[in-house]
Amino acid sequence: MNTIDLSPLYRNSIGFDRMASLLDNALRTDSASTGYPPYNIEVLEENRYAISLAIAGFAESDLDITVEKGVLTVRGGKKTDDVERKYLHQGIANRAFERKFNLADHIEVTCADLSNGLLTISLVKEVPEAMKPKTIAINQGDKAVSLEQKAEATVRAA
Repeated sequence: MNTIDLSPLYRNSIGFDRMASLLDNALRTDSASTGYPPYNIEVLEENRYAISLAIAGFAESDLDITVEKGVLTVRGGKKTDDVERKYLHQGIANRAFERKFNLADHIEVTCADLSNGLLTISLVKEVPEAMKPKTIAINQGDKAVSLEQKAEATVRAA
């Protein structure tokens, strides 16, 4: 596998270290990923998303969902039952799993639902008011002091 050298990004930019770490982790873990459980990431609206994981056989008590430092982690582990079973064929994967999703800034997890073997996690992007675009009003000519008037007042004062 080819590796990508991200050191020029670190040398020539400030504040992008998280993005570089995300790229580095994605390249490293993508090849090691098992693909279990399968999942979908869906855009519902402009600022709403959903992640659906196929986790047939898992109950709510078998699942743990956490968000820490911009990483959504979903863990599942079946509790062993005392019943000994004999299988002719065992095709349903009941193994433990851990799936991580890196969240962009201002993405918040709103809720999680388990229905028909699908765990659906709802997310919303909430941009703070201070970061939203602002419209700046332009003053009318008679209300605004022009540069010429300011210069004349400065000359008179001197």
